[in-house]
Amino acid sequence: MGSLSFKLIKKDGKARRGEITTKHGTIQTPVFMPVGTAATVKAMKPEAVANLGAEIILGNTYHLFLRPGSKIVKQAGGLHKFMNWSRPILTDSGGFQVFSLGDLRKITEEGVQFASFIDGSRHMLGPESSIEVQQDLGSDIMMAFDECAPYPADREYVKPSMERTTRWLARCKDAWTNREEQALFGIMQGGMYQDLREKSARDIVDMDLPGYAIGGLSVGEPKELMCSVLDYCVDYLPENKPRYLMGVGTPDYLFEGVARGVDMFDCVLPTRIARHGVAMTSHGNLNIKNAKFERDFEPLDPECNCYVCRNYSRAYLRHLFKSGEMLSSMLLSEHNLHFLVSTMANIRRSIEEDRFEQYKEDFYRKYGYLEK
Repeated sequence: MGSLSFKLIKKDGKARRGEITTKHGTIQTPVFMPVGTAATVKAMKPEAVANLGAEIILGNTYHLFLRPGSKIVKQAGGLHKFMNWSRPILTDSGGFQVFSLGDLRKITEEGVQFASFIDGSRHMLGPESSIEVQQDLGSDIMMAFDECAPYPADREYVKPSMERTTRWLARCKDAWTNREEQALFGIMQGGMYQDLREKSARDIVDMDLPGYAIGGLSVGEPKELMCSVLDYCVDYLPENKPRYLMGVGTPDYLFEGVARGVDMFDCVLPTRIARHGVAMTSHGNLNIKNAKFERDFEPLDPECNCYVCRNYSRAYLRHLFKSGEMLSSMLLSEHNLHFLVSTMANIRRSIEEDRFEQYKEDFYRKYGYLEK
């Protein structure tokens, strides 16, 4: 098997139902991956993340590189043991984080020099060091070091950026030494330019990697533009390898990605909005801060069977948030993650039963994306 295998089980249009098998378990796709930036999904115990059905989580190379340091994680036995998570883990390369630092970083062919957000100390992260850190962490899937071009960006910026990302991928592949234990995914870039996306895809697919990601989308562009770019991006990637759309977590973007043949998604959104008092429900987002919930003793979502909805009312959750209690973030995060994980399970079932488009339409209408 090597470090990873992918099995395509069923298609409904372009929507795909599959399985990814790794050393730490099998992942049912399409899948949403909760983000555990600093070796923890914020406000969640690992057991709770597993109990809500998550089969894989994401860790962040940039943050773990700076604190506590990958050598400490390696000494602890790897990221799985360090954070008490026995299921698969994907680590991003750190590229998106260092490129988002703006004036605090400098891009060279060697990599990116940047200032730590913790203490201002200077560091260099490049293809070889990113892979070294990820191999220390021991994730099941490593992401290649890439440059995520901002939006908007003109062609004169995007073209050399995309070409550098391809050169960096070749260096990542050379630095990838434990191929029976960890898989390496390449990342397609090219901004909003179809010919650059096609060239990027062709060049990275030629390197014959276990999987491929689509980067540089959901970075501020309008939804219509993202969908139109995604339309052709997915078609440039192999049918027999996993396809990963990076940084996407709103329900509509998940459905649109699945409809175009994407298998994997991740985003910090469900836990981030939870910390601000927002819950995802089958009828759209609910802001628990609203005064109308002060005496509302119904669950967050009467159609949800998660631990939170079975045990707590909107009034209680509002009380926790208004009181500044950390339990508010814990419970709302658990609910939001359960909502997305269970939605993905329903999507998988709809593909198996050849009714994905109908499920998508029903979900959109109820959630408020379509007029009722």
